[in-house]
Amino acid sequence: MAWNKPIYSALFSAMLISASTFFVSCQSRQGKSEDDVQKKLEIRLKNLSPIALEEKAISIPRDSLRQIDKSNVYPLVLGEKGDTIPAQLDDLDGDGEWDELFFLLDFAAKEQTKISLDWISEKIDFQKRTNIRFGVRDSLDSQVKPASSDTFYADELPGVMGYQPYQTDGPSWENDKVGFRHYLDGRNSKDVFGKKISAMSPDSVGINKEGVTEDDYHVMEDWGRDILSVGKSVGIGGFGLKIGDTLARIGVTQADSLNNVDQTRFEILSDGHIRALMQYEYKNWQPEAFERSYEVNELSSIWPGMYAFKNQVSFNGLKGDEIAVVGLVNSNTEKPLTSLKVGDYTVLFTHDKQTYDKEWYLGLALLVPNEIFIGYSEAPKEGRFSQTYVAELELQDTKPIEYFAIAAWELSDPGFAKESYFKDYLIGLANQLSAEIEFSVQ
Repeated sequence: MAWNKPIYSALFSAMLISASTFFVSCQSRQGKSEDDVQKKLEIRLKNLSPIALEEKAISIPRDSLRQIDKSNVYPLVLGEKGDTIPAQLDDLDGDGEWDELFFLLDFAAKEQTKISLDWISEKIDFQKRTNIRFGVRDSLDSQVKPASSDTFYADELPGVMGYQPYQTDGPSWENDKVGFRHYLDGRNSKDVFGKKISAMSPDSVGINKEGVTEDDYHVMEDWGRDILSVGKSVGIGGFGLKIGDTLARIGVTQADSLNNVDQTRFEILSDGHIRALMQYEYKNWQPEAFERSYEVNELSSIWPGMYAFKNQVSFNGLKGDEIAVVGLVNSNTEKPLTSLKVGDYTVLFTHDKQTYDKEWYLGLALLVPNEIFIGYSEAPKEGRFSQTYVAELELQDTKPIEYFAIAAWELSDPGFAKESYFKDYLIGLANQLSAEIEFSVQ
């Protein structure tokens, strides 16, 4: 089943908060005539909000652009002062054709600005500020090899096969602030890599000198380490369904011998310098205790400057008595969940020494759209879907829901040792996400 492409409007909301902005010198356009230069597109953008925006994420759909030069396949985006703005073209549905032009831009409150779009034949080597790591080995005796996709079958659980097939148990992704990983091995939980540096962590994380998968990321390195104890929860941003009064997990735990998803298909859609995109397709998910089958699609993305990733999820086969649930692990805190509304979002968060062995302060949060938020509850302490708070969200069959998952570690920013600092960050994040940018293409 193909991923359902997100629905776009002329107003785009996304956010980026960053301590600094990275600029690359303007790419030379040698060999272009004056007529060629005049043909480049002009895109006018307006910040409709009363707040300044740092590195606002802007997505321009392909259908909004004209004069696409197919002979020169890379975008050259220039600001009003002639500065080159890092940009990339992203394929959101995996059909081999790009769907969006993506870039980051600063705005003053209510500011109007314009950029130009040209097409060039050589790719610009921008600083890499996002990264996806994914490695696979085919057998107990084989080495891990980089991969862009893989299919995981119901009978391939590591406990059954006798080895872990995936580097870091599945894909991991990061920006300049934080990293995350997804347990593709049947558990479908989401974990956190705390970062101490802005550079991308080594691609060798999770592999030993023999090229075999190894858990070497639970010890401190110069770049950081795995910091979240996931247990039997779905981690931070993992999801499932609530059917009646029962929480249904997509996948199983380490103690199980057969997955409840027939096939899980993973694919890297874009490992770009300013945005990383990954797609998961869960085929024939049959929750225990229910004679039902669902097809589920998930699209995860991350861009620089935020302690968060964005998730989009859709379900096919709903019967009408289901709601979506998104998890926020609470196994290492006794504090209640805090809820507040900011702009278009409901913010749900905890702040405590909730890393491994309660060693460091870690803020965990979910940002969910007000329009689909029903409420929140706490999962049981035991069971396949446990040790977590859950945000409850309205669902429509095949229609994607969107949310953000946040993890802010005190060793990434000492301010996050204080709950008030984390709360202020979340408020700023939600306000930036709620800010709307209007654009027109000339």
